[in-house]
Amino acid sequence: MLFKKSFSISLVVLASATSISYASSLNTDKIDKLQGALLPYTVIRDDLKNNAKPQGTFEIRNGGFGSDMTAHPTNKNQFYALTDRGPNAGYSQGEYGNGKIFPSPEYTPRIGLFEIDNSGNITMVRSILLKRPDGTLMTGLPNSSALGGTGETPYNHLGQPIVENMAQPFNAETNVIKLDNYGLDGEGLVALKDGTFWVSDEYGPHIVHFDEQGIEIGRINPFRHDTRTELNLPAEFANRRANRGMEGLAVTPDQSTLIGTMQSTIYNPSSEVKNLNLVRLVSINLMTQEVSQYLYQQEKNQNSNSGIASLTQNEFLVIERDGKFLRDDAHAMKHIYRIDISQATNLESIKNSEQLRQDPDLGLLIDGVTLEQAVLNHGWSILEKYNINPVSKSLVVDLVKRNNYPHDKLEGMWIVSPNQLAVLNDDDFATWSSKGKLEQKYLDKAQSQIDGSRLYIIDNVKLD
Repeated sequence: MLFKKSFSISLVVLASATSISYASSLNTDKIDKLQGALLPYTVIRDDLKNNAKPQGTFEIRNGGFGSDMTAHPTNKNQFYALTDRGPNAGYSQGEYGNGKIFPSPEYTPRIGLFEIDNSGNITMVRSILLKRPDGTLMTGLPNSSALGGTGETPYNHLGQPIVENMAQPFNAETNVIKLDNYGLDGEGLVALKDGTFWVSDEYGPHIVHFDEQGIEIGRINPFRHDTRTELNLPAEFANRRANRGMEGLAVTPDQSTLIGTMQSTIYNPSSEVKNLNLVRLVSINLMTQEVSQYLYQQEKNQNSNSGIASLTQNEFLVIERDGKFLRDDAHAMKHIYRIDISQATNLESIKNSEQLRQDPDLGLLIDGVTLEQAVLNHGWSILEKYNINPVSKSLVVDLVKRNNYPHDKLEGMWIVSPNQLAVLNDDDFATWSSKGKLEQKYLDKAQSQIDGSRLYIIDNVKLD
């Protein structure tokens, strides 16, 4: 269910169209259709041991601009791309619980503006660091448990907990684990014509509004007690699975409505429903404050919906993928689907009845259990019984079949024209871990090609 507070987030609607106004296709003949074009990067640090090889160090790259991408609203040769929380890797050997290694814990999540010239070269125009409302820099460190914390303990590259004063040892009262309630793990990006941005993340999930300089000016999340919010998501979104929060974000062509997709099945009410293919989408009308919620049925349990882009007010492109490299599995899945919400059931509109009930914390219930529990126990047919319809979907392109797409994380998507699509992968800052030890992230089994964020142009797709 939706909970509202006084709503003052400003929105300048500069378009009245109900479908995208396309520019002409990019001149991208110089971009290799199979290899793509590497985004420029800098090296954050190169002094850490590369545990993937017997000797030598590895590069942590910035890089990382692949969590999402979106068209520049007025310049057809430019696009924006988003980083997540910064270089990190899974770590389960820590003394203070499972968590993440942050080899550069001071890293600030950011938005990059990139341009493609007539020769197919990509340059970075500027980098926009994301900031708190007071102008200080955000970090990518986890939030507290009250505001969507994942329960992950942050560690440095030595396996030491990151605490408030790193010159002193951890103390549960005087030198606690360092968390950041403004910490952002950005995954979805929208660029509006008024120069502002919306970013969705995996922590809360939070959807944060930033001005042109990257300063926070508004926030939406499921936490009714959070005084920073002016509008709340349905409360059940707080039950997101850790690291699989609101992975995609789009805005309708008239710029009135945000559309967000969760990455995978949320833990509603618990992790018992993990192995499912039910994904929730949410739409937020920024003018009327109306929130709607829809269901998406994945092709495989625990797949990832890692990007969304608008075609019309009701039709969108959605990335659905697994987490596999083509090097490891010839059947790796990287699909883009066209979805239509016009005939799907808005969960928020369903009234209470004998079998159906809107719970303030868990959302719509069927006979007292969540939709996730109902589908786990009875399959999708239980939803059909109550005339609850997911969004319709049709395959637009299979990137593995089309161009042997090699990356594990297809996450960014830019609709260039009615027959041209650009996609971008998340390279994880070229950083990986194996058994809790940091190493270079490679694209091939021979460990000769470092994974990087690459832009691929997909021609001859029909989107109009």
